[in-house]
Amino acid sequence: MSESPVTPNKTEQPRAVVKAADMSEKLQQSAVNVASDALEKWNIEKDIAAYIKREFDQRHGGTWHVVVGRNFGSYVTHETGHFIYFYMGQIAI
Repeated sequence: MSESPVTPNKTEQPRAVVKAADMSEKLQQSAVNVASDALEKWNIEKDIAAYIKREFDQRHGGTWHVVVGRNFGSYVTHETGHFIYFYMGQIAI
């Protein structure tokens, strides 16, 4: 999959670079916007992840899983149409 930049609505945050996605462009933009908000409000990765999860659960229904960090490994299975992996600056989401 090719990398594609998505710009958050706010200009202060770094540009998001989508590494992999299986979701609509609308959901991708929502993920970037919510992550941008989280990065403005929180400094601790656990708090950033919790904020993104709560917002996505509320806005888009269902149960979302969020991983945020600078150095981690993961291997996940996702529901079709509900996955995104991107960077904002040095932080992977």
